[in-house]
Amino acid sequence: MKPSKITNVYQEKNKVFTENPKACKGIKVYNEKIIKLKNKEYRAWNPYRSKLGAAILKGLTFDIKPDTNILYLGAATGTTVSHFSDIINKGLVYAVESSPVSIKGLLNICEKRTNIIPILADANHPDRYSCMISSVDFIYQDISQRNQAEIFIENIKRYMEKNSYGILMVKARSIDVSLKPKKAYEKVAKELEKNNLKIKKMIDLAPYEKDHAAILVSI
Repeated sequence: MKPSKITNVYQEKNKVFTENPKACKGIKVYNEKIIKLKNKEYRAWNPYRSKLGAAILKGLTFDIKPDTNILYLGAATGTTVSHFSDIINKGLVYAVESSPVSIKGLLNICEKRTNIIPILADANHPDRYSCMISSVDFIYQDISQRNQAEIFIENIKRYMEKNSYGILMVKARSIDVSLKPKKAYEKVAKELEKNNLKIKKMIDLAPYEKDHAAILVSI
């Protein structure tokens, strides 16, 4: 098990892992594999269950520190959120999810992972959770809506500090079903650039996720 280029992310051959906190010893989030080494537990990051896991396996790296505060938009039941929780063990993950059904699963994870703040809200309206968040260092978004770029931009304007990073997971078919995936990704990238976001990296997530790409931006 070796440290990767990303803080608190580990790699072994073609697999990536994060370290399970002591409070979660033996606890799986989505039936992932756990490896025990020298009194530590490492959770396998399944690229077929997490788009960020897929992006990392395909070469995505980004600057993140243990005390980073993250705004996660589209948290769902918490698969990727849980790995972020492992990475930023001295920071907070503000996990926004609009589905009452999905957030029930997220709440179960929060019982042990106290650095996750679950927020039941619509990311289309960033002002609605401003009472809980002042600013963040990193924004991650995985929302399958036609206006996903607009949601990402508005939340960045509202909450992100300068010299920070964000990752947008783009679902091509949600943008325009008539466009080829690559053209849909490029369309989103242009919209981000028009709003003064710098594209650092764009990675197609195939074969782990069809018609999806990860776009890393900085401001």
